[in-house]
Amino acid sequence: METNTMKAIVQTGYGSPDEVLEFRDINKPVVEEDEVLIRVHASSMHPDVWHVVTGQPHVLRIMGAGLLKPKNPSPGTEVAGRVESVGKSVTRFQEDDEVFGEIVKGHQWKNGGAFAEYVSAREDSLELKPSNLTFEQAAAIPTSALIALQGVRDEGRVQPGQRVLVNGAGGGVGIFAVQIAKSYGAEVTGVDSTEKLDMLRSIGADQVIDYTREDFTQSGEQYDLIVDVASNHTLSECRRALTPDGTYVLIGHDHFGEGGRWFGGMARAMKLLAVSPFVAQVPGVRRSTESRDPLVVLNELIEAGKLVPVIDRTFPLSEVPEAMRYMAEENAQGKIVIIV
Repeated sequence: METNTMKAIVQTGYGSPDEVLEFRDINKPVVEEDEVLIRVHASSMHPDVWHVVTGQPHVLRIMGAGLLKPKNPSPGTEVAGRVESVGKSVTRFQEDDEVFGEIVKGHQWKNGGAFAEYVSAREDSLELKPSNLTFEQAAAIPTSALIALQGVRDEGRVQPGQRVLVNGAGGGVGIFAVQIAKSYGAEVTGVDSTEKLDMLRSIGADQVIDYTREDFTQSGEQYDLIVDVASNHTLSECRRALTPDGTYVLIGHDHFGEGGRWFGGMARAMKLLAVSPFVAQVPGVRRSTESRDPLVVLNELIEAGKLVPVIDRTFPLSEVPEAMRYMAEENAQGKIVIIV
């Protein structure tokens, strides 16, 4: 018998995942006219989910998350699944279509509801799942790959033959930054810890650097583009490793609260924006010159075999708090996927 309830991860407030996340029954979402109801097969974990659950940095609460508790009680922003039903104005999808995408557009500092058996999403936030990917692989893509695409293609303006360094190449965003830069014809160096180097070679990195043994800012090598995911060096240090007309792009990672309680990694991003008119290597805000939806671009790269998700571990929906703790250890090679 059909029921109007579903299993979901529910956030009761801000704090430690073990304290504020519960696995229980809630009502299924009701779709609006322009929305799609998705039977979720998989979702994935990324640092912004941690930020919304813990409520850190505090500024995110006034940027859409909710002041005292989250507006949407269920976390998760990335989804891969099957269309259960569609709103009456939806034209792009129909029942039983396999789809993937982001529930939350723009910044990810609010809950999307993807850590649940069903989730509703606007049709313009979804694409048909590539046939050569499993649901788990598809769920690993949207947020991290879109961030990487923006950093490499839009802000970095990567060109064929350029030398690109990705600092923090073995994490969720870094694996896609390496592959996207390669797809645009760049020579790519990946920087990460010892245990991730073989994986980086396997996804196409031309050179790898073990940051525990070598400081790329002191090596004397220079690059046309540095995509800084790890953000563990100052701008002045990174500029030593840039050509005079090179570009520095900060993706930014505050290492789960180390960036400050109130503004976190945003403080560094704002400083970069402030100096960008005076430092040629810091481009400031650059928009895409590509008219197509970024998810369509990623889809094409996937179908061409140029973008392959790397999944470190999977966790069942009931173990989202454990998955979040594992992510915060920062040892994952690639993405952490939630199986629903």
